[in-house]
Amino acid sequence: MAAVNGLTMYDKKQFLDNPINVEDYAPLVKRIAYHMMLRMPASVQVEDLIQAGMIGLIEASQKYDASRGASFETYAGIRIRGAIVDEMRRGDWAPRSVHRNGRRISQAMAAVEARTGRDASDTEIAAELDVGLDEYYQMLQDSSGSRLFSYEETFGEEDSNIDGSDHSSVFASPLESIQRDGLKRALADAIALLPERERLVLALYYDEELNLKEIGLVLGVSESRISQIHSQAAARLRQKMTAWHNP
Repeated sequence: MAAVNGLTMYDKKQFLDNPINVEDYAPLVKRIAYHMMLRMPASVQVEDLIQAGMIGLIEASQKYDASRGASFETYAGIRIRGAIVDEMRRGDWAPRSVHRNGRRISQAMAAVEARTGRDASDTEIAAELDVGLDEYYQMLQDSSGSRLFSYEETFGEEDSNIDGSDHSSVFASPLESIQRDGLKRALADAIALLPERERLVLALYYDEELNLKEIGLVLGVSESRISQIHSQAAARLRQKMTAWHNP
């Protein structure tokens, strides 16, 4: 029963009483937690992500409705990711300097692209920031981990249309549905405008669920380089989606 270590007594009771054998899906929680851990700062412990994911799994087992046509594993995966993202939102562990650097990166990208009329390269952005490439990559990694504009955070569990819980009612009004659809279209358009390699890394990471090492093998570059490309894609998306962050 090690899978439920760290949960409250109430959660453990829910775990044990549930008709779905939740323990069978504990490996799914760990796989998702380790996958999401790859873009978190070093201060985040994977055990915390697993614990949050287990709560999401328990909630999924209580609210799953097989009549909606999705498998439990598909539904649970959505709820697990949502629970982990919610936990990260509740604890904003990034110092102010990280948020400030994230804004500086976005401003530098925008300045370079306004001058050149094309996507800003790594070296151009670093030069605009007046820092070396290594320092720029570290800034990217930190800011990406603190505020990743990810699929999980953007769409969350409500995107599935298979959630019968109260959470899905958050977007129940016509106005909110229109706004949500607009956000999805805007994000899709922004992704389509990314440089080809950044689009490919995002597709392999989010759609194919490859880890950074596996993507590096596919593209023939190091794992650290894939991490840099991923972080830069996230920063570029944040810059392109500024209107949605600051309406």
